[in-house]
Amino acid sequence: MNDKPIIGRYARIIMDDWFKRTFGTEPNKGLLIMLLKELIPEHDIKDLTYVQQEHINPFPGKKDALIDVECVDTDGTRFIVEMQVARQRFFYERSLFYSTFGIQQQVEKSSSMDYGFPPVYFVGFMDFSLHEGSDRVLYRYSLRENETGEEMTGSLQFVFLELTNCQKALTPEATLLDNFCYALHNMEHLTDRPEELKEEIFKRLFKTAEIATFTPEERIKYENDMTTERDIQNYISYAREKGLEEGRAEGIMEGMEKGREEGREEGRIEAARNMLADEISIDLVAKYTGLSIEQVKQLKL
Repeated sequence: MNDKPIIGRYARIIMDDWFKRTFGTEPNKGLLIMLLKELIPEHDIKDLTYVQQEHINPFPGKKDALIDVECVDTDGTRFIVEMQVARQRFFYERSLFYSTFGIQQQVEKSSSMDYGFPPVYFVGFMDFSLHEGSDRVLYRYSLRENETGEEMTGSLQFVFLELTNCQKALTPEATLLDNFCYALHNMEHLTDRPEELKEEIFKRLFKTAEIATFTPEERIKYENDMTTERDIQNYISYAREKGLEEGRAEGIMEGMEKGREEGREEGRIEAARNMLADEISIDLVAKYTGLSIEQVKQLKL
């Protein structure tokens, strides 16, 4: 299971540390600014400062938050940027939870009880689709009145990119974001930058993803991460197939459907147990199986 993986020209930058390297480091800050301007055109970003990514919940026994990339504009507007590779049923709920920490960072202590604060934007990248069959890559949400659509406040905004919905990419109908999702989703399989991706944002994206530009230390770490990634996918694929086969064995449609759902859950749990046995970190197990950190910790006991 630990054979050396085949490494191409470009890195799989949706993996945890490599996503942070691509969008969460000073040398690549310009790339993040260009992307956020495309996603959030109503906000004129001047500059970004990276801030702490780990937030401790003040309530004992409650979840903390470890964010992939977090930054603040010169006017105080905060951006929380997360990448989720494995399908997760409660990704929207997790996004809401993480955004609460961003809000807490905004509100200054004051005797005037003034709760006005700069906006918080949660930007979520998903390498799966919550809108099956859709060719829309961009979804935006805010707090609005149910009947009239009147916005309650613009201080909390959610922006989601579903990378796998990029069916229009590289066609005349494609938007820049269609093509951007295509590039993120397929980067490690490409040998050259497609000629349709001419904009400056793609020049920067492909340059930072090119493995030839990695330091020797980064190259070694990337190869190790790819081996771990491949092993994780093998665990998950095997567990899912096993669960589905057990479900199909019931022999009727209802049983098959039940088996599919139970197979997914059992598959995640079995995959997590195997990954823990091979000493893969709890954070990675949770990220790739879609289980919570608390569930993974319980499996380790």
